[in-house]
Amino acid sequence: VNACVDVVLSGVKLLEALGLEPGDGKNHMVLSSGQDLKEAFAYFMEKGAAAERFFSDAESFHHIARTASEYPGAQLYVGGNAALIGQKLATNPDLKVLLCGPVGPKLHELLDDDVVVPPESMQERDEFHLILEYQAGEEWGQVRAPNANRFIFSHDLSNGALNMLEVFVSSLDEFQPDLVVLSGLHMMEGQSKEMRQRRLMEAVASISDIPTDIPIHLELASMTDQDFMSNIMHQQVLPLVNSIGLNEQELLFLTQSASGPHASLASWSGVPDVGVVSDILFWILKEHGKAAERASDLTRIHFHTLAYHILVTVDGHWGAVAAGARAAGTQACATETIDTSKVFLKAPLEFVTSQTDTPSKISLNPDEPVVHWHREGISFHFTPVLVCKDPVRTVGLGDAISAEGLLYSEAYPQ
Repeated sequence: VNACVDVVLSGVKLLEALGLEPGDGKNHMVLSSGQDLKEAFAYFMEKGAAAERFFSDAESFHHIARTASEYPGAQLYVGGNAALIGQKLATNPDLKVLLCGPVGPKLHELLDDDVVVPPESMQERDEFHLILEYQAGEEWGQVRAPNANRFIFSHDLSNGALNMLEVFVSSLDEFQPDLVVLSGLHMMEGQSKEMRQRRLMEAVASISDIPTDIPIHLELASMTDQDFMSNIMHQQVLPLVNSIGLNEQELLFLTQSASGPHASLASWSGVPDVGVVSDILFWILKEHGKAAERASDLTRIHFHTLAYHILVTVDGHWGAVAAGARAAGTQACATETIDTSKVFLKAPLEFVTSQTDTPSKISLNPDEPVVHWHREGISFHFTPVLVCKDPVRTVGLGDAISAEGLLYSEAYPQ
């Protein structure tokens, strides 16, 4: 239910246009000024990590957004995980997609014709999200980016309140979907704790109204509030969905929020260790997945990081991981098919499958790039990603990956 217009431009160029001088990086959970923005941008640029933050001061944000959208070379795209996944699925001629998010005039113009937007979802003003990109090796003052990535921020109230969730659920009767994809919970972090708790309960009630024979996929995104993440996991949302999609930042945050395996790890260094990642994924499905003794529908996790993807399923459910990896390589380079001169392999060619259990050691075979292993009724499928050397766009890759994986799991399982 989150949809917006993404304004994509160079982070360093925007900060220079705003007259902000380079300085030390500092993590801010919420941004309230240009100073906060430049510190947070520098902090994540130095790590080469993706992050998303709420900008609390409306006036200041609108000034920055205007500067950004008028900057020469700034590009406007469909944004918001829900709209991006919808847009990706709609490129398939056999599919019709219903999107319920706050859709303003610019976004409506940018959306694919096969994306159906109910009239109740239309609003007079677009919600703008600013995507500040940087390239591998790019410098700003003392900061040097180890790889290409982006920093996202917005002052987005309608997505933040999940305004369109009820419209979405009430539209399903008429639309009769084969698959429901939910995203946007992370946008609620800009709300007060009381408002967020109330809205989460209402969201749970709405999601519970979706007929049980329709699979539900939840796409997670960057979050900073551990209590909120814990609520989503333990009490409320995870047991209601069949599938989740997430990246390495979200996976680590999830295990830290619930004191899961490797929760003491503060951050990843370099390519996330496959054994550590698979321990956490195993724990999520073992503790929160579908089982005889608990009321949970969760049977699938699609994990993606720059170098590789892992699809984890409770035995007997779902499939398809290579399709998502292929989508990452083609979309980042903006090519129709994989161009081998534009990509490289960053995935480990050998790894162990666990750091806590008795692991097996795996060596990749280029002729059969999808590797499979098994652990207590849970299947793991690993595939390396052909990483684009000079990415044209990094934003929306996770959504393209999840959409493609879902497409081949659900629409074309054979």
